[in-house]
Amino acid sequence: MSTVQDASSVSSLFGASAATQAKSNSEATTDRFLSLLVAQMKNQDPLNPMDNAQVTSQMAQLSTVEGIESMNATLEALASSMGASQMSEAASLIGHGVLVPGNTLNPSIQQDVMGFDLSRPAEQVSVSILDAAGNEVRKLDLGSRGEGINMLAWDGLTSNGSPAAAGQYSFQVDAVQGGEKVSNIALFLGSVDSVSQGSQGVKLNLAGNQSVSFSDIRQIF
Repeated sequence: MSTVQDASSVSSLFGASAATQAKSNSEATTDRFLSLLVAQMKNQDPLNPMDNAQVTSQMAQLSTVEGIESMNATLEALASSMGASQMSEAASLIGHGVLVPGNTLNPSIQQDVMGFDLSRPAEQVSVSILDAAGNEVRKLDLGSRGEGINMLAWDGLTSNGSPAAAGQYSFQVDAVQGGEKVSNIALFLGSVDSVSQGSQGVKLNLAGNQSVSFSDIRQIF
C-alpha cells in the first residue's frame, strides 16, 4: 500500500513541477515578446508607424503560443496522473494470474493453463504442444469453439500417455471454418510477481522472467 501511495505522491509532485515550469516558460515568453514589441515601437519610423492591425496580429500570435504551452502542461500533468493510477491498479494484481498474449507453457509455474482468442467461430480447433526444440509432444482436438477467448488445460502428458519432461514448452492453435483458417491469438496464463514503470508504461513482471504490458491483459484470475 505504501508503494502505491508513494507513486501517487511522486506523480502529484511531478504534475505540480510541470505546471510550475510551464508557467515560468509562459511568463518568460511574454516578457520577451513585450520587450521586443516596445523596442519595435520605440524604433519605428515616425512617418510610417505600426498600425493597429500589426499590433493585434502580434498579440494574437503571443496568445496562440501561450495557449499551446498551457495545453502541453495540462497534458503532461494528465499523463503523469494516469500513469500513477495505472500503477496502482497493476500493483493490486501481484499474486494473481493474468491471461496475456503469448504461447509459452511451463508445467511447474501455472498448471498448464492456456487460451486463445478466435476472430470468429471455428468448426474445428486443435492445439499442438511443442517442446523446446519445436517437436510436437501432444495434440489436443477441441472440436468446435466460439468466437472470442477460449481456455483449456493440458494434463502434462505426452501422446503416449507418459508425463512430459520438465522444461519450457509452447503451443500452437489451428482453427478452421468452412475449409478456411480462422485467425487467432495465443494466450498464456502467467502469475504476476511484481510491477514496474518505465518509458514504455506500466509492465507486469511474471513468474519465469517474463514481462508484459499492463494493456495486454485479457483476463484476470
